[in-house]
Amino acid sequence: MGLVEAWGGNAIGWFFANLIEAFYNFFYAIFHPSEWLSWLPSINGAMETEQKEALMRFIYYGASVEFFFVALAGFLVLTAVGLYNNRIMWGCVRGLEGFANVVGRIAAWAGLLMVLQQIVIIFMQRVFAVAEISVGFGVSFTKDVSWWSEELKFYNAMIVCLCAAYTFVQGGHVRVDLVYSAVSYRTKRVIDMFGSIVFMLPGAIIIWLYGWFFLWRHLVVPNPSASDTLDRLLTKARALRWNIETIGFSPNGFNAYFLFKVLLVTFALMVMLQAVAFFYRSYLEWKEGPESEGKNLDKDEIGDPTAELVADIH
Repeated sequence: MGLVEAWGGNAIGWFFANLIEAFYNFFYAIFHPSEWLSWLPSINGAMETEQKEALMRFIYYGASVEFFFVALAGFLVLTAVGLYNNRIMWGCVRGLEGFANVVGRIAAWAGLLMVLQQIVIIFMQRVFAVAEISVGFGVSFTKDVSWWSEELKFYNAMIVCLCAAYTFVQGGHVRVDLVYSAVSYRTKRVIDMFGSIVFMLPGAIIIWLYGWFFLWRHLVVPNPSASDTLDRLLTKARALRWNIETIGFSPNGFNAYFLFKVLLVTFALMVMLQAVAFFYRSYLEWKEGPESEGKNLDKDEIGDPTAELVADIH
């Protein structure tokens, strides 16, 4: 549209120009998916020139100013609609918290899998003294024992990254504060709104910005950089090829460390979504009063009164 070039002489003009262009950029991306998604059928395979350029656009826009303002515009529109109709805002809270709960409850099973796998590794090493472990029916998956041992780190990373938002919804994170417990109900909700927008959301955005290019530098070459312009990345696209990281810390160790980078980006996204949900919930509870505290909150039943009391205190 050219608004940024026309209005970008000062910070205010630059901000509103980007915000207005965000709507155009969003609908352009929706109606021209091939320009940034045509690479999907060729993951880890040969790509045509158009697919290479589409992948570079995807990489660039994934952590770009343009994408930030598209997300900001969406948040502002959704917030405005929610302020007009609180039922829509409550629906967003239920949806976002429900998403965090589903992902977290599934990922939490990785803890059990991690324990069982560790038992199998010790048993196979100490009793049968085998060097490899095979898993599968019909088509077996065989790896060195050291591979299975190092893979345990991935299960731990899954729990940390995918259960963080879920734990937040459940109230499982420990709060350390000086004034929160002593102030009134509505003041607490104001503190929560402030914290979600000023601390939680920006922190997740910073992790996303670093994690996005950190991820792609381990998936393709030549390596994309956060300082590269779109034109420069499109120039690099001529030599673009897949180079998915498969190097472990030991010769026969776990060799899919790019998955940790994927988890880092996923963690940032889920925390961002939970920050929005927490802001909306805090506002609605502030507006509707103490009787709405915990409304529509899907909390796990621990079954232990003492443990539930500790969780409520946290």
